[in-house]
Amino acid sequence: MAKPKVAFYWCASCGGCEEAVVDLAEDILKVVEAVDIVFWPVALDFKKKDLEELPDGSIAVAFINGAIRTSEHEEMAKLLRRKAGLVVAFGSCAHLGGIPGLTNFYPREETLKRVYLLSPSTNNGEGIFPKTEFDLPEGKVTLPEFWDRAYALDQIIDVDYYLPGCSVPKDLIVNAVMAILEGKLPPKGAVLSPNKALCDSCKRNETKPEKLKIDKIRRVWEFEYDPEKCFLEQGIICMGPATRGGCGERCIEGNFPCRGCFGPTDQVRDQGAKMLSALASLIDTNDENQIKAIMDSIVDPAGTFYRFGLPKAILDRRIH
Repeated sequence: MAKPKVAFYWCASCGGCEEAVVDLAEDILKVVEAVDIVFWPVALDFKKKDLEELPDGSIAVAFINGAIRTSEHEEMAKLLRRKAGLVVAFGSCAHLGGIPGLTNFYPREETLKRVYLLSPSTNNGEGIFPKTEFDLPEGKVTLPEFWDRAYALDQIIDVDYYLPGCSVPKDLIVNAVMAILEGKLPPKGAVLSPNKALCDSCKRNETKPEKLKIDKIRRVWEFEYDPEKCFLEQGIICMGPATRGGCGERCIEGNFPCRGCFGPTDQVRDQGAKMLSALASLIDTNDENQIKAIMDSIVDPAGTFYRFGLPKAILDRRIH
């Protein structure tokens, strides 16, 4: 009996989700034994034409990571959608737009200027910017168009399931592959992780006082904080109240607050707004000036509350 065909592809991302697949270690043997990987260009020598030659719908599932930021990303996402029975948005960038989505705060021109002129590692005295077309002796060469904004995967193609995280935890990957193989998937559109807030499984929740109040926002480098206490109790912004659980509390176990990479639960429309609401309820004063001083002490609030989900947020890019 032929094994189900599986494809992996990355778009705008750091490559961490591809590393997560490699980091399955010996468990990757279980995956390879159960499926036939027919497209994984970052790890194996597959070309676009290899994918194009496959019959439509012949791939059982395509795992696509990364935001959609260029015309090439769009083309490949639509091609994989046509070839695959199921498409899984793999990781925070595909799920919500991720870190690449933070550039939505800036126009395309400012992003290119930052990358090609202003970044500390750039040496571009002639001020050369990439072109989408140029001529060589061999003929005209074209490059993908860099769009004005980044998109989550489901803003470009239909997505069947979502595997959250930056990067996706090993157990979620293995469980998803096995669920697909055994036909034990939840309804279409589900995020393949528990639909509970991270705080519900965080062991520091047990140390949290019944009535949690804060009078100051502090950053982790500013003081030696208690590794047993709730971060919010100590005035450190932790996205746990607004973030889906299932990550194994990786950051918390590393004595670092949750950054929100799993996105919101199904009950929450906007992760950043949910976190702002949670934080506002904890401020221990009714004095408007003091409230303003506390909120003004939050460095980069938009980047903090929408670090992984700006393209899917109600706020979107309306900040300037």
